Amino acid sequence: MNMFTARNKGRLAIGAAVVGVALALSGCASGDPLDPGTDSGSSDAIVVGSQAYYSNEIIAEIYAQALEGAGFTVERQFQIGQRDAYLPSLESGEIDLFPEYSGNLLQFYSPDTTATTSDEVYAELQDALPEGLTVLDQSSATDQDSYNVTAAFAEENNLASLADLAKVSVPLTLGGPAELEERPYGPSGLLEKYNVTVAFQATGDTTVADLVAGTVNIANVYSADPRIETEDLVTLADPDGLFLASNVVPLVNADVADEIADVINAVSAALTPEGLVALNVQSTVDELSSAEIASQWLAENNLD
Repeated sequence: MNMFTARNKGRLAIGAAVVGVALALSGCASGDPLDPGTDSGSSDAIVVGSQAYYSNEIIAEIYAQALEGAGFTVERQFQIGQRDAYLPSLESGEIDLFPEYSGNLLQFYSPDTTATTSDEVYAELQDALPEGLTVLDQSSATDQDSYNVTAAFAEENNLASLADLAKVSVPLTLGGPAELEERPYGPSGLLEKYNVTVAFQATGDTTVADLVAGTVNIANVYSADPRIETEDLVTLADPDGLFLASNVVPLVNADVADEIADVINAVSAALTPEGLVALNVQSTVDELSSAEIASQWLAENNLD
């Protein structure tokens, strides 16, 4: 179905001729007007997609419900897969809006980029996107590599950012997957960017458990991991761009960008790093549906 085709305004067929017309038009229409995702008085639907990833689907559902609350007709195409699967649909106009991650998206379109900080990545991303796609305001929320410490360790050593680690007097041991030892943001990167010397221990799947147990005192954990909340961890800020910043950013069809910008930019402004972690906890721990999580979040942020 072409998403820009006008919707049928009536589905009550009176007489065989009208039934025939309704059936002919149904190939271009969205379906039953009793479906809450359609509006018999609206024109084109905004098609919102998501990755096959629970956190991404939650953000997509927030976008969808926010748009519906503003009077837009929305169609959902969730759980699509990874970039190779959904970016062609965005580029062709079959999907209008998708929650993305700035750094990873930039690397997809510009593999040789040297941008790392949030502002650098966002600025370069806007130029790297193909014609017909653009991004709206990025959120402060991220889903990327990050270094975390326990809340107790952060308090004992007055830690808020990676730069603060240089003042810690106790030996530091970094835990993470084995390949982290050779990554540019591993021990060598910490030394180069922040003058922080660490030992390294390959912890793999037990990284968070080892951090909590004190086997290591710094851990490589994704910044939206729900265990940051459930295990009382502190994500250390990265002001000098050791990691490739990957902020949540709405990727949108340029033809509808202006139309939906106010609604989606308000969502981005309200979505924080801690807030995204909390949303993920509601999914993995509380086992709420994406629709329930989105509805509650929009109400709490006065965006419903």
